[in-house]
Amino acid sequence: MAESVVLDPVDLHLLRLLQNDARTTYRDLAAQVGVAPSTCLDRVTRLRRAGVILGHQLRLDPGKLGRGLQALLSVQVRPHRRELVGPFVERIRALSESLTVFHLTGPDDYLVHVAVADMADLQRLVLDEFTSQREVARVETRLIFQQWDCGPLLPPDAPGTTPSAKSG
Repeated sequence: MAESVVLDPVDLHLLRLLQNDARTTYRDLAAQVGVAPSTCLDRVTRLRRAGVILGHQLRLDPGKLGRGLQALLSVQVRPHRRELVGPFVERIRALSESLTVFHLTGPDDYLVHVAVADMADLQRLVLDEFTSQREVARVETRLIFQQWDCGPLLPPDAPGTTPSAKSG
């Protein structure tokens, strides 16, 4: 499990602002947080080095790229041993259709979020890339009708900054 990083109120404020718009300039961030731009740059650099900020991503619409059908594939691997798991995960991650791969507990070992062109493409993917693999014991497919993004993962409030702790 990852180690926690101690964040002060300025760090938390910076993270909240960057989560909402990662393209905000250091000058604008500094003005909103109330620190010098150089201090802002130093803090963001420290947060990156500490692994709190993982990067910046450009999100694409799969439907506009000809991959309008999304599905979740529950995959059971047998035997579930390290020497099979690593190569299996790398093979699945390398597929252009794979969006996310989760390693799970419970009856299924993996949950793979995929985006494909249509049902025939999904069938090809399941048969050629999953069930054809010797270690794959079972694949269960669930189509995604609709997806909603949830709000950004905001860091916890600093001690003494929760609404109930503030004085009126």
